Amino acid sequence: MDNTINPEYTAMDASSKKKFSYWQTRTIIGTMIGYAMYYFVRKNLSIAMPAMETELGIGKKELGAFLTLHGLMYGVSKFVNGFIGDRVNARYFMVIGLVLCAICNIIFGFGTTVMLFGIMWVLNGWFQGMGFPPSARLLSHWVPPSELATKMSWWNASHSIGASLTVILCGYVVTWGWQWCLYVPSIIALLGAVFLWFMLRDTPSSVGLPELGISHKKNEDKQEQTKEYKAFINKMVFRNPNIWIISIANFFVYALRYAVLDWGPSILKQWKGIELSKAGWIVAGFEIAGIAGMLLAGYVTDKYFKGRAIRTCLFCMVGATLFIGIFWQIEHPSTLLITVLLMFIGFFIYGPQALIGIAAANLATRRAAATAGGFTGLFGYASTVLSGYGMGYLAETYGWDHTFGILFGLGIVGIMVFLLGWKSRAHGYETT
Repeated sequence: MDNTINPEYTAMDASSKKKFSYWQTRTIIGTMIGYAMYYFVRKNLSIAMPAMETELGIGKKELGAFLTLHGLMYGVSKFVNGFIGDRVNARYFMVIGLVLCAICNIIFGFGTTVMLFGIMWVLNGWFQGMGFPPSARLLSHWVPPSELATKMSWWNASHSIGASLTVILCGYVVTWGWQWCLYVPSIIALLGAVFLWFMLRDTPSSVGLPELGISHKKNEDKQEQTKEYKAFINKMVFRNPNIWIISIANFFVYALRYAVLDWGPSILKQWKGIELSKAGWIVAGFEIAGIAGMLLAGYVTDKYFKGRAIRTCLFCMVGATLFIGIFWQIEHPSTLLITVLLMFIGFFIYGPQALIGIAAANLATRRAAATAGGFTGLFGYASTVLSGYGMGYLAETYGWDHTFGILFGLGIVGIMVFLLGWKSRAHGYETT
């Protein structure tokens, strides 16, 4: 642990260090499971969409509009809730958000009109924005900057665990009717909310331990209401060029990620002729490979780039774009080759997906971690204009082949943006 910015940890006795280690591990595991539960009531729609097209006659453009509006609302919510998340009890915030997401999903399942579907999915997007900010707050308070890339990469596996289990589960329950893709995950999410309530606590001080970092003062909660705190946020987030670079890059990372994750089952069924139950497993492979990719990316960042996450992101983006190009160009691939190519795409795209949040937390410091995460998320989910409605429009008008050509171009632009941040620092603590 970096003692230069964590003297409080060094000063702890053996008993306190043991207690801190216990709560750190408990917090990481708790937020991993909790955030995975958010994905159960977020990525379940991707499996339901092909069935909704068939049963309800809803077109790809309408479904894409759901995804775009959901993503835009989520991006705004993540940004707004970033400000809130830096100030409120993370345990309460995360639990309430998950319960409200489950309620939206249940109402969606009982819906019969496009209007109701749209309203519920947009509301779900807002409540989904209550998941990451408290996680960022918790992790930045319990994990020092010198370990954040590695440990938050482990935490970030929650995205892929949740999404992969969801598409596998829904690939089977969709045979009962598309509505069950909403009901079953909602029940699981509600149980997850109960788990979070008992598992989490807010900060080290809430369990009688000292806070990490010399920048954290006992009267910080009062300071956060002052002009000084607003100036700090402005300096470390809104006037920080490296935060802008990773935020813009996040637009392209998320465009590629959600193009595959949201439309993967439709692509595999409608373009490649693969059954939904099998498509669920293939998309799960994309997510599982992503876990390996993000863990390796976190290790490489700490071990070889000394915390400079943007450098790792650049190499990952090159790999993801390369394999998107191969998937696009190869004609009549076998199911095995399709699976392998999507796994390589997932392996590479989840590196920057994980590291951008880590870089934001480190560059902005723990005082502004949730705000910075919300800001990068705002750009990331703005990409759903392309990965949601844009993908639906292109696929319905020109077919999936041309649509993948667009994705390849987006990857090239993302590479160029990451290049701009090559010289960025590992963290912003030396500037505070």
